[in-house]
Amino acid sequence: MTLGERLEWLGRLTLLVFILASAAFLSAITAMRIAIHGREVTMPNLVGLNVSEASRILQPRGLVLRVADRIYSDQPINAVVRQTPPSGLLMKVSQQAHVVLSLGQRQLQIPLLEGNSLRASRIELLRAGLQVGEVSGVTMPTAPVDTVVIQNPKPGAGAATPRVDVLVSQGTRETAYVMPHLTGLNEIEAQHRLDIAQMRRRVNYVTAPQWPHGAVIDQSPMSGTRVPASSTIELTVAN
Repeated sequence: MTLGERLEWLGRLTLLVFILASAAFLSAITAMRIAIHGREVTMPNLVGLNVSEASRILQPRGLVLRVADRIYSDQPINAVVRQTPPSGLLMKVSQQAHVVLSLGQRQLQIPLLEGNSLRASRIELLRAGLQVGEVSGVTMPTAPVDTVVIQNPKPGAGAATPRVDVLVSQGTRETAYVMPHLTGLNEIEAQHRLDIAQMRRRVNYVTAPQWPHGAVIDQSPMSGTRVPASSTIELTVAN
């Protein structure tokens, strides 16, 4: 065998060894992947299921159910409220699924708030482990200001939520007027218009040579503003 033939034979042998080694390596990698994925399962959705049902679903997958906490909720007692990890995640066999179970709705006794002030009602609710929810106001001359007129839920009823909504009296609605335009009028005419509306006023006199004597040169509030009848109107008059 010549030297050239020997070199060619060695080259072919080397190539064959490389191909066989590569095939063995790829086979090993593939086998490892198959083995790893063979020990993984998909986490099912457990929310809303009873704890016994959740455990039965996990068992064939090789997963272990672990109760992490219990809370009050709208779900039935012992139903799964939350889960970790979430559904759809790949899990290794023998891993734990942590769940939070429901204690059911918390039945709280609602105290009587109607007739109490809003501040007293807040304190009463806090003592009962509750709190004020939505506060609405209504004009009601027959009830003192800041008094609870209606509550929801009613007193004595069991509540699934810790919040109690209240309707509070705002008392009698005060008469209000639209502020007239007084700037530029004579003081006497401006005072007459305020007298008709029975509105109080305070007059400030300033030296303003560019204005006629006794003319209203400024007013507060401005014209067009809604003004309660008890407000004091300020007029500035040229002296």
